[in-house]
Amino acid sequence: MCHPSWGRALTAAQRLSDLARLRRVRDRIDREYAQPLDVEALARGAHMSAGHLSRQFRLAYGESPYAYLMTRRIERAMALLRRGDLSVTEVCFAVGCSSLGTFSTRFTELVGVPPSVYRRRSAGATAGMPSCVAKQVTRPVRGREAPVIEPQLA
Repeated sequence: MCHPSWGRALTAAQRLSDLARLRRVRDRIDREYAQPLDVEALARGAHMSAGHLSRQFRLAYGESPYAYLMTRRIERAMALLRRGDLSVTEVCFAVGCSSLGTFSTRFTELVGVPPSVYRRRSAGATAGMPSCVAKQVTRPVRGREAPVIEPQLA
């Protein structure tokens, strides 16, 4: 018969192992956001079932792996649109989206305006701003519109 504390120790060890694997999944999404990624492929890479990965990822990070991936893609798309040298379609494919419609819908949900409007409004808005600051002030935040910085005339 097993000692009761062994089960708790095993559970804690499993939880730590899962957290380490979840961190690797998140790091992979951050690195490979422009690649074709899906939950099944991410789960295989983490030696987890897709369902277990999705549940544990949501518990750890507050959103599904797919939502996290799309947020990373939209963040990168925002930076590319601010540059202004690519069309919305080119940006869509550059960040790993294969459907312009899905990209535009998701962009609008996260940012509050369609990509074409964002591109037009943000042209030059972050000029002269360090990229780390520009990324922070324009980051999409689920549930509210990310602010579009208007240039201030001094």
